[in-house]
Amino acid sequence: MTTSSAQHVVKEDDSIDWWSKFYASVGEHDRCGKYLQKGYDTLKVYETDLENVPEFKNLTDFCQTFKLYRGKTEDDEDPSVVGEFKGSFKIYPLSDDPGIKMPSRQFVELPDSGTQECLVRIYIIRAIDLQPKDSNGKCDPFVKISLGKKSIEDRDNYVPKTLNPVFGRMFEISCNLPTEKDLKIALYDFDLLSRDEKVGETIIDLENRLLSRFGACVGLPQSYYISGINAWRDQLKPSQLLHNLAKMKDLSQPVITSTSLSYNGQEYVLSEIENNKTLNEHLGAPEERLALYVLRQQGLVPEHVEMRTLYSTFQPNLTQGKLQMWVDIFPKSLGPPGPPFDITPRKPKKHYLRCVIWNTSDVLLDEKSITGEEMSDIYVKGWIGGLEDEKQKTDVHYRSLGGEGNFNWRFVFPFEYLPSEQLCVVSKKENFWSLDKTEFRTPPKLFIQIWDNDKFTMDDYLGYLELDLNSTISPTKTAKGCDLDMLPDTKNPGAKAPKLTSLFSQKSLNGWWPCVQEKDDERILAGKVEMTLEIVTEQEADEKPAAKARDEPNMNPKLDPPNRPETSFLWFTSPCKTMKYIIWRRFKWIFLGILILLFVVLFLGIFFYSLPNYLSMRIVSPV
Repeated sequence: MTTSSAQHVVKEDDSIDWWSKFYASVGEHDRCGKYLQKGYDTLKVYETDLENVPEFKNLTDFCQTFKLYRGKTEDDEDPSVVGEFKGSFKIYPLSDDPGIKMPSRQFVELPDSGTQECLVRIYIIRAIDLQPKDSNGKCDPFVKISLGKKSIEDRDNYVPKTLNPVFGRMFEISCNLPTEKDLKIALYDFDLLSRDEKVGETIIDLENRLLSRFGACVGLPQSYYISGINAWRDQLKPSQLLHNLAKMKDLSQPVITSTSLSYNGQEYVLSEIENNKTLNEHLGAPEERLALYVLRQQGLVPEHVEMRTLYSTFQPNLTQGKLQMWVDIFPKSLGPPGPPFDITPRKPKKHYLRCVIWNTSDVLLDEKSITGEEMSDIYVKGWIGGLEDEKQKTDVHYRSLGGEGNFNWRFVFPFEYLPSEQLCVVSKKENFWSLDKTEFRTPPKLFIQIWDNDKFTMDDYLGYLELDLNSTISPTKTAKGCDLDMLPDTKNPGAKAPKLTSLFSQKSLNGWWPCVQEKDDERILAGKVEMTLEIVTEQEADEKPAAKARDEPNMNPKLDPPNRPETSFLWFTSPCKTMKYIIWRRFKWIFLGILILLFVVLFLGIFFYSLPNYLSMRIVSPV
C-alpha cells in the first residue's frame, strides 16, 4: 500500500466494533468511542424503506410489478388479488429520417429466465417505538423471518420489557428467485403461558433488489477494506463491478492502474482522491480503491441501514413501530460471499472498583456527649451508581472529638462496564415476581457518604462525595490542601475547571477528597476522606485478590487494624472506659475538690462534736 507524506496509518482499537460505526453514523458520538478520529467510514442511515428513497425509483427501474385481480362476481364484492405480473412497457419514438441513430435499447443484459439460487443475509439492528402488547405497557419482542416455505423463529432471544429493543441479530437463509421473492420480517411478543402475539411485519421484494440497476443487493461502502470490521463482503471486487456496470450501460471498459483510473472519458488519480486522508492497515489494493471511488459516483446504493415500518393485518393503517435493518443478497452463481458483519450487541466487561477508606479529617461534629463535648461517631458508606442495593459501609470510629476517623477498610464493588460507550450496564428485576431482568445503562459513578452513628435514633447524614470514574477529580496529597475548590462549581460555569483524570486509564488514585453538605442552598465542607481507588479487570482481580473490609485474603494492600485513640469506644458497652476517659477526664478537678471538701467537713464535724466534751473536762479537772 502506497501512501503520501501527508498520510499516516493507524491501527485498530479493541473497543472499535460495528456498533461504533453505527453510532457514528446516526450522530451518537458519545457511544462510538474514537471511531471517527481514526478515519473509519460511516454508513448511510435512511429514515424510510430503501424502496421509498427517491433516487432509487422504488427499485422498479428494471421492471414494475402489476397486481393481477380475479375480478368481481357481484356488484358488492371487491376484486381479490390472485397474483403479480412483473414487466415493463417501453415506447420508442422513431424518426422519419433513416440516417438518425436508433434509440438505445432499454433491455440490455437480460437475466436468465430460470430461477436463481441466492443466499440472503438479514441484519436486524433494533426496533423503535413498538406498540405495547403487555399489561405493563411494554413488550417482549423477538424476530420471525419467513421466505417461501422456510422460516426462522428467534424466540429464545426475545428482548424483555421494552418498546425499543436492540436485537443485533444476523440471519442467513437460502432461496430461489423469483419464485421465493417475498421476504417477511415480523416481530412477535413473547408470552410464556399464552400464544405469542404478532406486533407487526414488513415485506421486502427480493427480486426487485436483485434486478435493480442501482446495485441494491449489497450496498457500496466508502472504502475498500480487506480485513477488520469494515471488510469487503461482496462476491465481486470493485473493479469487477465497474466492468459489469460499463457493460450494462454500453460504455467502454475502464482502464485501471495502481495510481489512476480512466472511465467514461474522465480520469481519476488516487493521490488526489486520498489526499490528507487517514489510512489504516485494513485497506486493500490501490486499483480496487480507485474502482470503488468511481462506483460511488454512479448513484448506486451505498452501504446503508434502512428504517422499515411495521404493520399489522388487523390494523393495516396503523403503524406498529419501526425496524432498523438491511438485507444483503448473494447469487450463488457468483461464488462465496465475504464474511458477514458481527452486529452482536455489545457485551459489558466485568470490572472491580477497590476503594480503601484510610482516614477522615475535619468531619462535622454533629452531637454532644453526656459531658457536653462536641463529637461524632463516624462511619463511611459507599456504592456504585445504579447499584444502590449493594451499599457497603465501614465500621464506626466512636467519639471523634476533632473530626478525625481511622478505618483501614476496603470496599470492593463489582460492576459491568462498556469501554466503547463508557457506561455501566445494570440488570435488575423490577419486581420479585418478574421472570426477566431489565437492563439499563448509567455513567460509572462512585458515591461516598459520611454518617454519624446513633444507637437509639436514626443515623445522621453529614456529607457526600460524588466521583465520575471517567472524569475523576484529582486528589490532594495532604488533608490541608483538600478544600471545596477541588470540586466543579455548578453555579458558576465560568469558574476554573478542576483537574480531571480517567480512573480507567489511570488505574489507581490515592489521596484526599472533600465531602460536602448542602445547607441553606450553599455548599459547605462537611469533611475530608483519604482513599485509594483502583479499578481492576476480572483477570487482574484473580491475579491480585483482595477481600472486603479486612477479611481474607487481606492483601493488595494488606490492611492492619486502625490505630484509634483510647477514647474511641461505645460508652454504654465500656463502663470502666467511660469513667476513665469521659467522666474522670472531664470532671476530675471537681471530684478532687468535692473530696477535699468532704475531708474538711468531716474534720470540722469531728472537731465540733468533740469540743464540748473537751471543754467540760478542762473545767472539772483543770491541770
